[in-house]
Amino acid sequence: MSRISRLDRSEVTPGISALFDKVYAQRGNVPNMFRAMAHRPEIFSTMQAHFAAVLSTGTVPTKLKELIIVRTSQVNETPYCLASHTILARNLGWTDDQLAHLADWPRRDDFTPAEKAALRLAETVTRDANAVSDEQFAELRGFYSEGEIVELLCAIGLFNYFNRFNNALRMEPTRPGEGGPPQPAPAAEAAAAR
Repeated sequence: MSRISRLDRSEVTPGISALFDKVYAQRGNVPNMFRAMAHRPEIFSTMQAHFAAVLSTGTVPTKLKELIIVRTSQVNETPYCLASHTILARNLGWTDDQLAHLADWPRRDDFTPAEKAALRLAETVTRDANAVSDEQFAELRGFYSEGEIVELLCAIGLFNYFNRFNNALRMEPTRPGEGGPPQPAPAAEAAAAR
């Protein structure tokens, strides 16, 4: 059970309800994390902008970003983020076998050297960002531009933040349709309510 309440659309300001509607239209739900974060509208709205910038801009493919998000969330043991991002990663083309055995990436031959460098970065930064060696950084530079390294680090950093937020709150995975606009009452119930 989550440690704090999740706000419904009826409990937030019009500006935040518009963000809820946008998220609902894109995902088919309003994630529980977003609904909890909405207790502080300024944080929620800026988080939404940052989330969109990290995941939807730049030149690193979204498919790779989702892969490193899944690995980051696995290392942090975050069921909440794994519930949605494993599905997103699968929908982008990663296989169930790749995702279920992602910890074995160094020994697998179905990841490219560039993908392995990104996975290594996700693990190293998540466990101890100070442990990124000069050799590891040189390897990254062999595959990615400076801007792409920033993208990778932002995705990893953002999900370390989200993982810790959700783990501390014991956030429950979001169900389809949850947090969306109120559903109209069926005709019989509406007539009885008159």
